[in-house]
Amino acid sequence: MKQDLINYLLQFVTENKREKMEEVLATRTRFLTVVVEDIFQPHNASAVVRTCDCFGIQDIHVIENKNKYKVSADVTLGSAQWVDIIKHKTKGIDNTLACYRKLKEKGYKIIATTPHTNDIALDDFQMDAKTALVFGSEQNGISDIAKEHADGFIKIPMVGFTESLNISVCAAICIHQLTLKMRELPSEVWQLSQEEKETIYLKWIKGVVRKSDLLEKEFYKRCK
Repeated sequence: MKQDLINYLLQFVTENKREKMEEVLATRTRFLTVVVEDIFQPHNASAVVRTCDCFGIQDIHVIENKNKYKVSADVTLGSAQWVDIIKHKTKGIDNTLACYRKLKEKGYKIIATTPHTNDIALDDFQMDAKTALVFGSEQNGISDIAKEHADGFIKIPMVGFTESLNISVCAAICIHQLTLKMRELPSEVWQLSQEEKETIYLKWIKGVVRKSDLLEKEFYKRCK
């Protein structure tokens, strides 16, 4: 039924747009996902979203313990409609732990991007398992809880006087490098399942078709 709905709505999508969506969908992944913890500057939050879309990351997990995650349309340039932003913001609990728990249940290895006694240089990190890459807030970085419960740590080697990068720059470097490593693996390892592709494709189509909600209702009426 989902595929039938997709085929129905595709009547209202231009051929160029359809081809572009299918081309992008073939490169999308959940093998690598991104986690951001308490980012408070909209331009940084937006830049991370844009980077994820550019390099094929479908899911961005947003932890809101202290700061509300806001994006800027001027920076995202529409990229937010193509990715899935999953927010962890339940009151009364530590949302970092809740996010980690859900990711680990799905088989992810939690890798924090912060200097640590056991850290690994970005170039040396092996993409041998599903990986959730964690970035912290602009001012304080990753929280102690996030560090304590991480499975590993990576760093970007630097040789200047400044010892840290802006979060959006750090995210862009890490995501670019790790997606390159990931795409060296067999495609069946990192590509989406057929069911995932259909779900995402349908979401994208609804986002570009005017009055898609009304068209969907019309489709189901015809199916009765």
